[in-house]
Amino acid sequence: MARFEIQNSENAAMTGGETRADALREMGLMYATGRGCAVDLVAAHKWLNIAAIKGCDRAAELRADLAATMSKTDLAQALRAAREWMTVH
Repeated sequence: MARFEIQNSENAAMTGGETRADALREMGLMYATGRGCAVDLVAAHKWLNIAAIKGCDRAAELRADLAATMSKTDLAQALRAAREWMTVH
């Protein structure tokens, strides 16, 4: 399966100077662009939002750009998904 989700936030820590927030940003970009998976803007926003919360300024910029293209329903769904993920992790 081309798609993956980070089940444990500790698994998101990358080596080579990449931070957990950077890895989460890359997840968002993967879903936003359909790199290795179907384009899913709700999932993209979710991961970019989590990356922004974890301190990635670039993810916050990308999240804002993406939000401007999304319906209110999709945006609400993405925010809810991010909140649920943050609660568990």
